[in-house]
Amino acid sequence: MEEEGNVKAPRSGATPAKAEGKAGVKDTRNTGPGRLLIAVYAVFAISATARAGYQILTKFSEAPLAYLLSAFAALVYVVATVSLAKPGRTWFRISLAAVLVELVGVLVVGALSVFDPVAFPHETVWSLFGRGYAFIPLLLPVLGLVWLYRRRPHLK
Repeated sequence: MEEEGNVKAPRSGATPAKAEGKAGVKDTRNTGPGRLLIAVYAVFAISATARAGYQILTKFSEAPLAYLLSAFAALVYVVATVSLAKPGRTWFRISLAAVLVELVGVLVVGALSVFDPVAFPHETVWSLFGRGYAFIPLLLPVLGLVWLYRRRPHLK
């Protein structure tokens, strides 16, 4: 007979060690406000993928650079969404890389679209620093980096 207070772990495939990671610290990137961040990334992943797909299929010859950049942005948003939702250090590193690539992309494409508008005859998600999306593409990686910094895994 078990003593009062002792509770058996559920028999699902996830053990507490798997949920907490190797260091024994629970991974909380996908809880609380992290869920909202993941949801926003998911919306951008879906919308950027749909937009890029439509642009590439229907009018690729009009602005190939812009539409390929839209497709690249969509891929970055998909990777960021998936990696933010997954626990573990490897997924943390993938999240960090995706969000950093996103920030660099927004800054570079945003600056190029301001200083060389001829190269971007049609807008991308990152054109003019995300102006067509209420500047959320500029704000999102900053919030993502802050969230990742606050939820970084403890390294031993």
